[in-house]
Amino acid sequence: MEFRETLWKARGYDRKAMMEIIEMYRPLMVKYAVVNGRFDEDLYQEFVYTMLQCILKFPVEKYAQGSQSDVGLLE
Repeated sequence: MEFRETLWKARGYDRKAMMEIIEMYRPLMVKYAVVNGRFDEDLYQEFVYTMLQCILKFPVEKYAQGSQSDVGLLE
């Protein structure tokens, strides 16, 4: 499934789509949740929470037309 489709589904509260996006970015979130050599579970949970908020607030409609200046943003 294309990222754009997954994002649309996630914005519609599709849990599977939300988890798919979270899993896509999980390695990055885990990397930055390590503080002083230790994994900080609370920080990781904050990252996931913030990611979910961003998914729901991202203005997909603005980029749905696919203008030339938007190429690559949602692909």
